[in-house]
Amino acid sequence: MALRLWASSTANALKISCGGIKASSPFPAFSISRCFSSVLDGLKYTSSHEWVKHEGSVATIGISDHAQDHLGEVVFVDLPESGASVSKGGSFGAVESVKATSDINSPVSGEIVEVNTKLTETPGLINSSPYEDGWMIKVKPSNTSELESLMGSNEYVKFCEEEDAAH
Repeated sequence: MALRLWASSTANALKISCGGIKASSPFPAFSISRCFSSVLDGLKYTSSHEWVKHEGSVATIGISDHAQDHLGEVVFVDLPESGASVSKGGSFGAVESVKATSDINSPVSGEIVEVNTKLTETPGLINSSPYEDGWMIKVKPSNTSELESLMGSNEYVKFCEEEDAAH
């Protein structure tokens, strides 16, 4: 019982979603593919693993925890200048990790109003804080209805699980 309580508390602290804990098993069941990735409610997600948070007239954009986890240690970020335009689904920059270089695509069309310049000096913020300090750009959307076609958190979790199972 103490082991089950400890495992459940640890999973909670690490934000690991545990499946049903059976009385006959001393260990919790949880999905390996979702162990260390978090998905936040209130954000919208793309199939290329970018997230967007729309507040007022600004949409903040970054890559998901799932994406940064698969990339590994981020060592360089290439971002555009403020004032540039982005198109939904179009590339606006790149993230280079120890494993690969990946394009970053915009979930919405609009004008870039701010760029996270901290990422130039500290690209690892994408790994340590993908939803807060590791955001990439802020955009003034030209068409907010584009957000409606993006995935909510539950849809994105399911998408990631299916994608991981296929690999």
